[in-house]
Amino acid sequence: MDEALLRSLIPSVLAILVRRGADFAAAEDAVQDALVEAVRVWPAEPPRDPKGWLVTVAWRRFLDATRADTARRRREDLVDEEPAPGPAPAVDDTLQLYFLCAHPSLTPSSAVALTLRAVGGLTTRQIAQAYLVPEATMAQRISRAKRTVSGVGFDRPGDVATVLRVLYLVFNEGYSGDVDLAAEAIRLTRQLAAAIDHPEVAGLLALMLLHHARRATRTAADGSLVPLAEQDRGRWDTASIAEGVEILQTALARDRLGEFQAQAAIAALHADAPTAEETDWVQIVEWYDELARLTDSPVVRLNRAVAVGEADGPRAGLAALAALNDSLPRHTAVAAYLHERDGDLTTAARLYAEAARRAPNLAERDYLTRQAARLNSGRGR
Repeated sequence: MDEALLRSLIPSVLAILVRRGADFAAAEDAVQDALVEAVRVWPAEPPRDPKGWLVTVAWRRFLDATRADTARRRREDLVDEEPAPGPAPAVDDTLQLYFLCAHPSLTPSSAVALTLRAVGGLTTRQIAQAYLVPEATMAQRISRAKRTVSGVGFDRPGDVATVLRVLYLVFNEGYSGDVDLAAEAIRLTRQLAAAIDHPEVAGLLALMLLHHARRATRTAADGSLVPLAEQDRGRWDTASIAEGVEILQTALARDRLGEFQAQAAIAALHADAPTAEETDWVQIVEWYDELARLTDSPVVRLNRAVAVGEADGPRAGLAALAALNDSLPRHTAVAAYLHERDGDLTTAARLYAEAARRAPNLAERDYLTRQAARLNSGRGR
């Protein structure tokens, strides 16, 4: 069964149910039930029209749930509205659904969490990790968001900034996580850029293209991580880099700097360096300063500490790192790297091992474990 196809149909099916009168929470439950049924049935009996099949089954699941607690008159009205047999309309509702989830009645953090869960297909645990909060806290936030948007329609547009934040997080999860959503995030951001003249939309699109350009080199054949400095730059997608840089330059020329433009500028400096040694770390630190001013994000300051260590030496990087909370994700890994650069291999090996135990995914854990083993064995870089 084509799981990618199944996942790609979720937003459109969900949007169809909402337009036909289902409240958001009930529609999502019905779509999930339909997906479970598809996993069971499709391998033996693949449908000719997968989208139409999902719409029909999801709507019937919604009706079944509604009949349990709705009056007869409303039930009869819903039955009359059941989609007619035949192919479902070939309309891409995904971006529209992003805006529904970014409804004005929701806080930005709740809107992002709801979209990542309902449209992006991320698990509650993955979203909690992205927001650095406990899984139970995120589950409550998503449940409250579902209740808030239940019954609202597409007539109240959501917040563009919130939609951008969601697209950014979906791209990041697709780029480095368990679910491949990066290409879909780029596609939707292109749609948004074509519809809205906004420098931050352009900045986000440029950022995605610049990161995506080196995707093929981020992992080795065995799936292990390849650090940026060790990637084969000859395999980077130069067309995507050129497009990203051009989009970024046009956005920056409007003198309305935002965080996605600043991040894209950092990515462009990495992409522009012929070798890792020729990276303009001084200018990267300057852009991180701008980004920290715009976001006041501890993760940005963590990345800035790495850049300072490259530009001004590892001890300067360690000094910048000391100002941050050591509970930050990847704080220990950064400390290990900077201590190794400073020649303290014993401390670096210990910190690499500690960072491996805290790693958020298997690939990162394996990489950090190998770094610790390398130093413990007495081998250099």
